Amino acid sequence: MKIAPSILSADFSRLKDEIQAVEAAGADWIHVDVMDGHFVPNITIGPVVVEWVRKVTSIPVDVHLMITDPDKYAPEFIKAGADWISIHPDTCANPNATLKKIHELGAKTSVAVNPDVALSQVESCFADIDMVLMMTVFPGFGGQAFIPDVLAKITAARNLIAERKLPILIEVDGGIKTDNVARVVQAGGEVIVSGSGIFKTPNYSDTIRQMRQAVGQA
Repeated sequence: MKIAPSILSADFSRLKDEIQAVEAAGADWIHVDVMDGHFVPNITIGPVVVEWVRKVTSIPVDVHLMITDPDKYAPEFIKAGADWISIHPDTCANPNATLKKIHELGAKTSVAVNPDVALSQVESCFADIDMVLMMTVFPGFGGQAFIPDVLAKITAARNLIAERKLPILIEVDGGIKTDNVARVVQAGGEVIVSGSGIFKTPNYSDTIRQMRQAVGQA
């Protein structure tokens, strides 16, 4: 299990300190939620913030693009320092071409699957991705409650990837905390995104250690 704290829940008045604190606490990646106020009903951050994130951490920067034009903006986020780019296939005229372009620019690729989207709708992208991002909330706002019905779909994704012998990671994002992380990993989650589940706790090291203990990693 890799743990990727989402800075959407961090204190932006001291973002450098927050990022370095979770890295010191044992985070594996830093997750960045990008929202445009159009594809989702919220506006968050742009490439300039990713550029500053890249300057203050050495671990991978994982960017989830919840925007209507990833073909235009993904290159800017990669230039800013993103190591991973997740897109929603329905935002692209040709998702596979978008994913190939992301690869060409040097980043790893992922497709995001919302709770109401069937796996069959994204299977055509599997040949061009390094990871699939299973959403356990509807994207747009941080701090939402985990949707347990998605667990069965995570397992279905795990089984499909195993059957096809594909080198695809399963990332899970949405409402994950110490009390449900074990269920997510048991279902097939390998990269765990947690925003308020980490940043809204008093001790990041304790929280990350508890998450690892819950899945037998510590």
